[in-house]
Amino acid sequence: MRETTRWFVVLAEEQNVTAAAARLQMTQPTLSRMLSRLERRLGATLFDRHGRRLALNDLGRLYADHVRRADTELALAEQAVADRISDEPRVVRLGFLHSFGTWLVPDIVRGSREHDPGLRFELLQGSADLVRDKVIAGELDLGILSPQPASTRVTWRRIMRQSVVLATPLGHPLAGARSVRMEQVEGCSFVAMPREYGMRQILDEACAAAGFEPQVVVECQDLHTVAGLVSAGIGVALLPEEHTTRYPADVAITPLAGAVGGREVGLIWAKGRPLPQPARDVRDALA
Repeated sequence: MRETTRWFVVLAEEQNVTAAAARLQMTQPTLSRMLSRLERRLGATLFDRHGRRLALNDLGRLYADHVRRADTELALAEQAVADRISDEPRVVRLGFLHSFGTWLVPDIVRGSREHDPGLRFELLQGSADLVRDKVIAGELDLGILSPQPASTRVTWRRIMRQSVVLATPLGHPLAGARSVRMEQVEGCSFVAMPREYGMRQILDEACAAAGFEPQVVVECQDLHTVAGLVSAGIGVALLPEEHTTRYPADVAITPLAGAVGGREVGLIWAKGRPLPQPARDVRDALA
């Protein structure tokens, strides 16, 4: 039953026959014929054609809104039946960035298991791109990411915002200041994450707003390793503020003055795929 709605939802999202056919694992001619039959039955054109590119027109957007709601209801109905008849263990597959592994994720697991002691978690740590792709592919139920991914194939729900601070070795001239402007760290050596990571984007944007490019001397993929390198005197870094001290004791944390953006942390799940009940419970508890 759901196949009658799913193909149109995917085509409306992709607005490209090649991409939609790949997601649906069908041939392009088959998908084109399905669209042609639907438009003939409705007596209306739903897409404007621009070569291989499609664009939903007003009637297409109207139809797509209704079909999405129908597809969601069918998916929820199928999942409700599957939840009721399943005798499998209650499992939540959760992916997250490494920096959330020492505080946020343990808090979520503890709180969820206090509410449901039989709940089991399968955890995956990785980059934002890896977590996002595995959520889209159905290999993970939920992902905790920062910043919000630029993908129309996942739903994002903000769960918190972290301020960003300057981390310096204790002997650094800026250590102990009440606050620091980004202009004051021009010329400093930076320890940073690679460019595809959210904290690196925040660093690059903050430095650009201050009129300079950061001199990055070491890149690594873990924020606590970044803090360790700062404590060793390798350089300074921008780090998310943590309310409970988890950075090395010989790292000085100083608030940033001005309009340096914080770090938005949120939960993602795949659009168009119903979540199993245990994952829905975790998602709703985080709201």
